[in-house]
Parts: sequence; C-alpha cells; structure tokens
Amino acid sequence: MRDPYDVLGVSRTADEAEIKRAYRRLAKKLHPDANANDPKAQDKFAELNTAHEILEDKTKRGQFDRGEIDAEGKPRAPEFSGFGGGRRAGPGGFNGFDGDTIFESFSFGPEGARRNARRGGGGGSGGPGGSSFDDLGDMFGFGRQRRGAGGGSTPPIGADMEISLPVTFEEATQGASKRVGLPNGKQIDIKIAAGTREGHRMRLKGQGEPSAMGGAPGDAFVTISYAPHATFEREGDDLRQTVDVSLPDSVLGTKVRVPTLSGTVELNIPAWTSGGRVFRLRGKGLPNATGGHGDMLVRINIVLPKAKDSELEALMQKLRSTAL
Repeated sequence: MRDPYDVLGVSRTADEAEIKRAYRRLAKKLHPDANANDPKAQDKFAELNTAHEILEDKTKRGQFDRGEIDAEGKPRAPEFSGFGGGRRAGPGGFNGFDGDTIFESFSFGPEGARRNARRGGGGGSGGPGGSSFDDLGDMFGFGRQRRGAGGGSTPPIGADMEISLPVTFEEATQGASKRVGLPNGKQIDIKIAAGTREGHRMRLKGQGEPSAMGGAPGDAFVTISYAPHATFEREGDDLRQTVDVSLPDSVLGTKVRVPTLSGTVELNIPAWTSGGRVFRLRGKGLPNATGGHGDMLVRINIVLPKAKDSELEALMQKLRSTAL
C-alpha cells in the first residue's frame, strides 16, 4: 500500500485542517458511486480511508512517522541486532523485545476498526518472559505457516479482500442491518451501529479469498461509504437543504415542516424573512468524530404563486413607487 501522505497528496508537515480538506476532496472524487465504470474504484476508496484513518489520528500518525506501523496501520517487525539493528542484554544475549511479546488486536466503534498493540509477559519456550517460536512467527508474518504438532507446516491462508458498502444517511445515523454480497458469492448480513461514520472499516474473519493450497480463507474488510441523498446535500458532518416558502408567509411569518434524518420537525419562519436566509437545526446532521452529530442547515427559497395575481401585482407596483 502507498504512503498515506502520497495517497492524500499532502506534505509530512500538513496540519489537521489540510488533511481533512484533502480527504473530503478526494473522497468526493474517488467515491465508488461516482466511478461506477472503474473496477478499481472500491480499492482506491478503501486505500484513501485507510490513509485518512492513520493521518487523522495523532497517535497513529506519530507511530507511522517513527516507522512503528506501516501504511496499513500494522505494527512493523522489530529489528534484530544481527540483522541490521536491535539491542542485546549482554554478550551474545538478545533482548530485542524487553521480555514481552507483541500481539495485534482489533476494536470496533463509530470511528472504524482500531488496531491496538498489546503486550503480554507470559513465559514462552524461550524461558520466563521469553518469546516462543510461535510468537516470533506471528510478529514476522510467518505465524500462519507455523509448524504443526506432527512436524509439518500449515498451508498458507487465503488473500484478504476489500469491499465498499454504501449506506444512506438515515442508516448511518439510526443504525440498520445490511446484506453484503461477497466476491465469492456469499451473502452476509452486517449490523450497522447507530452513529456509524463514513470510512468505518469492519473485519469479517474468514470471509476472504480461499487458500489455493487448502489452508484457511483470508478475511474480508468492509468499509462504509455514504450513498447520495435525494433531499440533503452533505457538507462535512453538516447537511443542507432548501425549503420553499410563499411570499405572503415570508412577509407575515409561518411554520413549515422540515424533514431530518430522524423525522420531520417544525421550523418557525419569522415575519419578514428574506429569501436565502439560513436556519440551523443543531444536532440534526451526520454522526461526527466526537460521538455527536453535525447540524442541519435550512435555506429559505421564496416562491411566487403559480397563477398571476392582479392584486399582488398592484401591490408590488405600489411598493416600487414608494421605494422610489
């Protein structure tokens, strides 16, 4: 996978605002729904989301800059002193892991899949606090081909696969169950938790490509994307819509029913409201990074009667004369 900075097209000194702007611009350009004829659209979008996940998180970004994790967010293998680095406890004694074993785990939430480095200090085959052959194999990528009880080797695991799953704004906000069709023909129901954001990445263990040599299948990773909406226009975590108001109502004031992701609400339009005025409904937008929601921005559009009204025209003439 490419360097996250190259994927987003930003420099290594880019601040959070630059990274956010670059992600929004590219997400709109690379979204699978906007590139239906590109067979690699899902892969490009998944790569963008992974890069953004690393660079938007200060901890992960620091780990990547220091070379502790790779472009996929996976921990890099530590170096042995005999292979170009590492440290020794004494003459001939390797102590590159400080007596601990590094494992990789995942946690899931509205922000997507998180990889967490966890250390365990149990005694392995190397003695108290030491690392067993199996632990070392996991860290260096050959753990899936560990030596079996009979002295043989386990067949290699199949390849992982990436899938983009479009959801509506309502489904992301309120939660839903979605059926996903995998490239291998399987149909799987996935639960979308309420408050799920675009870019959330889920791991389906054992649902990837089968092994060509009879081993276990790989994993499938599902990345959430937002489907276009017929009424609302997205602007970050905020949503925009336009509501028509008649000329008399804009002058005298009225109440209008406005759709939101959680149902219709009543919006009070004060007297003498001009066309183009924007009202803000707080917390009625998309899930945001703080666990809350963005806002709904409602723009007023004044509409005239469909049929000509001579009395209205006479009144407008009078108002024009007065203004002059």
